[in-house]
Amino acid sequence: MALYETLGNQDLRASLVADCVKLIDEQVAAKNGISGLALKATYGVVKGVGAGYIPGAIDRLLPEVFAALEPMWDEGKQAGDPVAHLTQNRTRTADVLLSVTDTKIEKTDNGIVRASYNKLRKSVKGDVEEAVPGLAQIIGTHATEPVQK
Repeated sequence: MALYETLGNQDLRASLVADCVKLIDEQVAAKNGISGLALKATYGVVKGVGAGYIPGAIDRLLPEVFAALEPMWDEGKQAGDPVAHLTQNRTRTADVLLSVTDTKIEKTDNGIVRASYNKLRKSVKGDVEEAVPGLAQIIGTHATEPVQK
């Protein structure tokens, strides 16, 4: 089953989004120091756009994220474990994820979100790499469930 097919099941998709929001919240909360404070403040600003902004953004990004990750996921399936493959190639996985968000942010009309993203973009790659194992596990959990139409 292709990753994007997972998104056809609305219940599964909602659960996937919720798990991704939880992962991001946990990753941000775990940050310390001055850079952690900056990340927490910026994340707070973005969350302040609206209660559903972060889940909505994740939901809107999923089709492009899954399409971008599909080749790596397929490589991992051929090797026997796509979750481990994404995790073992976390730098490449992070680059793929950031390329999706970079493209999306260029098109956004929301100046607050764009400014917040651009402010942290250069320093966030390491944070994304740290989140890859959790994200890979989330995808693995949801991508292996049967699709219902």
